Amino acid sequence: MTDRERFVRTILGEPVDRPPYWLTWGPWATTWRRWEREGKPEHVTDHRTAFDPDELPRVVPVNCGPCPRIETTVLKEDQETVTFIDGWGIKRVNFKNHESMSQFLEFPVKNRKDWERFKEERLDPDHPARLEGDWRALCAEWTAQGLPIQLGYFPDVGIYGSVRWLLGDEECLMAFYTMPDLLHEIMGHMTSVYLTVFETVANEFQVDMIHIWEDMCSRQGPLIGPDQWIEFMGPQYRRIKAFAERCGIPVLSVDTDGDPDLIAPAMIDAGVNYLFPMEVAAGCDVNQWRAKYPPLALMGGIDKRALAQGPEAIDAELARVRPALEKGRYIPELDHLIPDDVSWPDYCHYVQRLRELVGKP
Repeated sequence: MTDRERFVRTILGEPVDRPPYWLTWGPWATTWRRWEREGKPEHVTDHRTAFDPDELPRVVPVNCGPCPRIETTVLKEDQETVTFIDGWGIKRVNFKNHESMSQFLEFPVKNRKDWERFKEERLDPDHPARLEGDWRALCAEWTAQGLPIQLGYFPDVGIYGSVRWLLGDEECLMAFYTMPDLLHEIMGHMTSVYLTVFETVANEFQVDMIHIWEDMCSRQGPLIGPDQWIEFMGPQYRRIKAFAERCGIPVLSVDTDGDPDLIAPAMIDAGVNYLFPMEVAAGCDVNQWRAKYPPLALMGGIDKRALAQGPEAIDAELARVRPALEKGRYIPELDHLIPDDVSWPDYCHYVQRLRELVGKP
């Protein structure tokens, strides 16, 4: 069975030889430096290839974000921080010596006038630069190799995600009440950008998955309620789902951290059939989710914190998710990046036990 067949059949709940063995989530930079101190072999240059995993879905490198691209510009730098303008025009600060989210200072859209300018300058769906590059050759190669092909990825394809990048976290949440018409317009236009770009690719190659990055939940639940999701996001998801059905694309996936339980029924109703990363710290138990939402495939749900507690804790955590694996429609994975309290020997133990769990020879 090819990696593409195994992935698609797993998501759709069809018979497979075994679940995918991916090792998706990598280490923090500080974790990697720890592993180097602990004796990681020099020839091991990433967290995956030394362990012979299955191939991950390949993302078609077309431009669904600001176009022409916004070049990253460093504004200020010292020993501790770097202040810069990123590829969405966001002014932010990153910290150099420890892992942390950026400190966001300023976003490109504050009002309708800013939106109209940004849309005119950077969000033309038909801009020829969106389809530049060698994506056709890559898609042909991936197709020949039997690899799954994906459209959409962080940070450029999101319905809530794009509004968040343009307005800012707090500002976009306020805008649901103060500027609802603007949010409807932004979400609708961004969806048109995505579908215009996707159309060209899907007309030439078999695509297996459309992926939407949202990150719209915390451990307390989603940042907006189900009614708001249905009103604002539901119509755009239905447009994407209708496009996917017309093009024979079987998987519509969403990436959101936190606990999305309150909005999961609305997502499923709008066509989502694959969700990750199922963070354990936010209360997501993949066994409960598999029972509660049978049509929804999951990836993730293995507590990354268990890896820091040693082999017995790792074995117990993998045993905990086994019932979900046996039900199907589940790809066992960590629930996010690997923190720097995880040792290299313990990561190797996890990799070996996960391989045994999925039954990869």
